[in-house]
Amino acid sequence: MSSLKIAPSILAADYACFAAELARIEKTDAEYVHIDIMDGQFVPNISFGADVVASMRKHSKLVFDCHLMVVNPERYVEAFAQAGADIMTIHVESTLHSHGALQKIRAAGMKAGVVINPGTPVSAVEPLLSLVDQVLIMTVNPGFGGQAFIPDCLEKVAAIAKMRDERGLSFDIEVDGGVDDKTIRACYQAGANVFVAGSYLFKTADLAAQVQTLRTALNG
Repeated sequence: MSSLKIAPSILAADYACFAAELARIEKTDAEYVHIDIMDGQFVPNISFGADVVASMRKHSKLVFDCHLMVVNPERYVEAFAQAGADIMTIHVESTLHSHGALQKIRAAGMKAGVVINPGTPVSAVEPLLSLVDQVLIMTVNPGFGGQAFIPDCLEKVAAIAKMRDERGLSFDIEVDGGVDDKTIRACYQAGANVFVAGSYLFKTADLAAQVQTLRTALNG
């Protein structure tokens, strides 16, 4: 399995203090910053766009893991590449041109990922697996932070891990939603190696200690 990575979700941080919140993340041993981009159409909520990501980039050298919950994400590839995104992950339901979108992301110099929602069968992304660097399995319904973990989604994690291994592929498997010290171990055992956590991490003043608690739970 690929190396284990923790990805604090900036969606759960204080929006008025992104520079300070990124500085807090930098002081932890987290590998990624997970950035949720929402357009109010693909999901009900609205977050922010590439300009904000570009501003964030000035304050962090960590991997920017951008999760686009937007309609026709292929329209924004160049903007996020220029903003400093390292990974761009798209929903298969959000475009009729998933293959082309993923190829465009890689051509722009970013790693490409695809997302599976709780209600989406793994068969929907099976034809795309050779084109991706990451598969993100949502363990809550996307659009809002602070939701409860959906245990049934672990079956999707295991199914994707099996497909990857059978095909000799090497993409990361990421989980997002309700990840905390009680759920992270089960995600790992199912086959995940990248773990997005938002509310669990940012609810405490000592972010570094909370990340370490999560990693301790991950390692059993």
